[in-house]
Amino acid sequence: QVQLVESGGGLAQAGGSLRLSCATSGRTFSSSWSVGWFRQAPGKEREFVSAIRWTAANRSGGDLYYRNSVKRRFTISRDNAKNTVDLQMNSLKPEDTAVYYCAAYTGRLITSSVGDGDRYSYWGQGTQVTVSS
Repeated sequence: QVQLVESGGGLAQAGGSLRLSCATSGRTFSSSWSVGWFRQAPGKEREFVSAIRWTAANRSGGDLYYRNSVKRRFTISRDNAKNTVDLQMNSLKPEDTAVYYCAAYTGRLITSSVGDGDRYSYWGQGTQVTVSS
């Protein structure tokens, strides 16, 4: 069983930064996993934010994916020492306000599936991010 725990949410002003972390309980993020960040704002559907899919050729990084609206503002990365997948969020906007969820699939998702939340098997409880204007 994989348990995911998010941390790092909170309140930020527009233009500010927050860093979210996703940690596993009981297992280590494997090089074969795909890990994604999703968010859900009040009254809206859940949407894909970013994902990292490790490859055998690049275990310190991997294939990175972002939704268009967060490109060049958000950065997903893996911290091997802490066994976390982090989401650095810069230049925050009020429209980034949402509950952010970490999700994992214990395998390598195909490219067309990394943004599909239904493909992920495990989810964290979410962490609130609020950006004030």
